[in-house]
Amino acid sequence: MIYPIVAYGDPVLRKEARDIVQGELDIKKLADDMFETMYAAAGVGLAGPQIGLDLRIFVVDGTPINESAETEEDIDQSLVGFKKVFINAEILEEEGEEWAYEEGCLSIPGIRADVYRPEYVTIRYFDTDWVEHTETYESMAARIIQHEYDHIDGILFTDHLTPLKKQMLKKKLANITKGDVDVEYRMKFPK
Repeated sequence: MIYPIVAYGDPVLRKEARDIVQGELDIKKLADDMFETMYAAAGVGLAGPQIGLDLRIFVVDGTPINESAETEEDIDQSLVGFKKVFINAEILEEEGEEWAYEEGCLSIPGIRADVYRPEYVTIRYFDTDWVEHTETYESMAARIIQHEYDHIDGILFTDHLTPLKKQMLKKKLANITKGDVDVEYRMKFPK
């Protein structure tokens, strides 16, 4: 099932999501639906709040980024086989040099901006079989995780921007909230 993507301005995007209790829902079906929704919108990550659920779950698949690589050297090794589901995740450590990358978000279409994030992230989470993992990621994989993790904490990538940049985007963000945006996927706009 493909969910509509919740647009900027919806309160669910600002709410800290709650932990999922094992057995309260069909977690594998939800994860499959989230992947289907993410692929339909050509994304590389999607969090529960982005489909209107205040649940601590996000899915990632960074392999499409490597598909556009022109040479072997352009392939980001951190994204090889990087398709995962993170349930009740907790970032334990972020370290390394902060680096900029122009991020975007399915909930904030048409806006991209440089965001600085640490190079490495160590995260503890459950998979869809409720097996606990603690893993460290680097480079683009770490960035995707940090971006999606922000979503389950009620943080958007625009929160990381300078006050001047935020001011410059104010009208575009207001237009998204009003539904005045052109996208090729279903969206749900605040009432």
